[in-house]
Amino acid sequence: MGQLTSHVLDTMHGKPAAGIKIELYSLAGKRTQVNSIVTNADGRCDAPLLNEENMETGEWELIFYVGEYFRSRKVETADIAFLEQVPVRFGIDNTDLHYHIPLLVSPWSYTTYRGS
Repeated sequence: MGQLTSHVLDTMHGKPAAGIKIELYSLAGKRTQVNSIVTNADGRCDAPLLNEENMETGEWELIFYVGEYFRSRKVETADIAFLEQVPVRFGIDNTDLHYHIPLLVSPWSYTTYRGS
């Protein structure tokens, strides 16, 4: 049962990042927005970003709106945030698999990987 899920961890505060907006885009042909969600109290999406009905092979992009998140937490940064949006481009080559893309983020750094 293929699906795409995500979660966000705030490494500055050492906790899940609740309230981060995430947008999903298909990059097949014309860049098209497919989904938009906000992380829950556990830093997770309440539902898959893609499920077995709309999972497709191809190139995809997640945009994590981390600047808004850290400003809402009153984190002091420069007038122009070092990280405003974090784009993660990735490929799906098997629609039967579970793709999980977490983001670990601070106002100055991030990392991601293909999780389970």
